[in-house]
Amino acid sequence: MTDLSKSDPPEQLDPADERRATPTPGDVILKATNLSKHFGRNKSLVKAVDDVSFEIRSSEITTVVGESGSGKSTLARLILRLMPPTSGTIELHGTDVSRIKGRALHAYWRDVQAVFQDPFSAFNQFFTVRRLLSRSKGMLDLKGESLDDRMKTAIDQVGLKKDSLDKYPHQLSGGQRQRVMIARALMMRPVLLIADEATSMLDASLRANILNVLTDLRADTGLTILFITHDIGQACYVSDRILVMQHGKLVESGPTEDVIFRPQHEYTQQLLEDVPRLHG
Repeated sequence: MTDLSKSDPPEQLDPADERRATPTPGDVILKATNLSKHFGRNKSLVKAVDDVSFEIRSSEITTVVGESGSGKSTLARLILRLMPPTSGTIELHGTDVSRIKGRALHAYWRDVQAVFQDPFSAFNQFFTVRRLLSRSKGMLDLKGESLDDRMKTAIDQVGLKKDSLDKYPHQLSGGQRQRVMIARALMMRPVLLIADEATSMLDASLRANILNVLTDLRADTGLTILFITHDIGQACYVSDRILVMQHGKLVESGPTEDVIFRPQHEYTQQLLEDVPRLHG
């Protein structure tokens, strides 16, 4: 996710919009408080996200898990500020970003990037990887680094070879395309990466590869990740903390070990029945 406005790169950000200092591992970087998103009215009212509160800590992978319709992707879009909340607040580094607009919102999108589930539709088929990665150059803070060096670093971080930069989408596998999508997000040097069902359209072997890319990024760079999935097995594999959602509600949360081995909510217990080896 680079320019979420789906248009050409916006005007250069105000130099006064300085990047926030790199947080210490374990610090709270994002906090959602009583966050809700409702659609419709009266009898047709749908509470997609209903009074959800949680924290995301620096250099951790926090996973939101739940079945289709649980509200997890709506929650991701609220955090990304792709839609306004009905109520509640979102704070990044202690600053309320729930209703920011204009330059402030573009600055927020530098810090909070996303990778979505479909790597196939994300490419312009006539663009090379190099051209795709360079499209966001108007939003980049290179600080003396060349654009070419930034692209090579991003490609290397996701485990692709440098010659990938000059390839077209049809020359890449599905897993390679998803790695490119992650590299595009890394071009912005975000403080938070949201991976929304980033493995759901890949086969089993490629899913494992992408999960390893995410865990390696956290280990090697300290990147903070919010991972969204319907698969609690994947959540168990990558997460430091797990948030379990059902019908728009956050029904359980905690360190991964607690949620896996000492689940408190019946819904969490049901999800874990699909991965019996964890309890064997």
